[in-house]
Amino acid sequence: MIPLLYSLHSGALYGTERMALATAQALGPGYRVVIIAPEGPVHQEARRLGYETIVFQSFFQYLRAIRPFYARNRRVLSINTRVVHSIAAAFWETIYRRPSANLQVVHGGVEERLSYGRKKILRYFGAKQVAVSNYVKDRLIANGTDPGTVRVIENFLSDERIADAHVRPRFTEAGVRRVLVVSRLDPIKRIDLVMDAIDAVPSLADIEFRILGSGQDEQPLRARAASYPNVHLMGFSSAAAEEMAQADLFLHLCGEEPFGLAILEAMAARLPILVPDQGGAGAIIEPGLSGLHFVTNDARSLARQLQFFKSANAEELNRLADGATERLRNHYSAQSGASQYGKIIEECWV
Repeated sequence: MIPLLYSLHSGALYGTERMALATAQALGPGYRVVIIAPEGPVHQEARRLGYETIVFQSFFQYLRAIRPFYARNRRVLSINTRVVHSIAAAFWETIYRRPSANLQVVHGGVEERLSYGRKKILRYFGAKQVAVSNYVKDRLIANGTDPGTVRVIENFLSDERIADAHVRPRFTEAGVRRVLVVSRLDPIKRIDLVMDAIDAVPSLADIEFRILGSGQDEQPLRARAASYPNVHLMGFSSAAAEEMAQADLFLHLCGEEPFGLAILEAMAARLPILVPDQGGAGAIIEPGLSGLHFVTNDARSLARQLQFFKSANAEELNRLADGATERLRNHYSAQSGASQYGKIIEECWV
């Protein structure tokens, strides 16, 4: 069985790590899946799914850990989220003369050089890059990556995650009363727009905003939110799925988001969705069909759309929620993701 070595820069269980596990599940039983990451909860979840795991702390530990897979197997599939891990895979491919597939999955991030600029050197190591959105692909190319080495494969949810989703009941009354935001509390995420929108349209004080997440902007946001009784910063929560099932609207605020996996989870929960009109998050939603857009970084535009949701009838809310669920099923399924990964892997082995 061909080893699938999925190497992660973090042992956490956020979007990047959840996507690694979803990808391993989607690619099916034809691989021996090994999750390689620093210590963290991703190992427990990987073992629950029946996968082997390896913990490493340093690059040299990592290099030693993957060597036996290249020494003992004719082919190896290496999927990585750090440049040095793809370079390590290329090193052992060369030493053992293995016709291996070496993929770098690029989720993007805030810092251009770290998130995109360094990736251009992978052209010298035979690695192909998987961008999780067209936005990420554009940023890679703008930072010097060869366009011919980049393939867009958007994030998706595993069949298990969709099946286990907590689903919001259908709307029977008009208007949203509880809005949910799931996000890191960093300046680029623009959580402050919630309060800017309330300032622009004070009647939005009737809506409860529940914000799940933590980050460097947490204390300034808490200080400001103290003047807004309807804005609740809940901190990091492991009960995001339950919160979605109790919300009336999912709100995403960052117009520079590379993708936005939580948006797919809101689709699975059958929520209406409101996102900016730019970035990877904006591309997920078809306005008027699977959710609505507001003008990126424009508090008044956000306020107008929130006013619409506040007064929308149950039929309209159900239509948007159903459209979001349908888009998830048609465009962000595990089957679609596996098919696209299968094609790029075959190209590597030709």
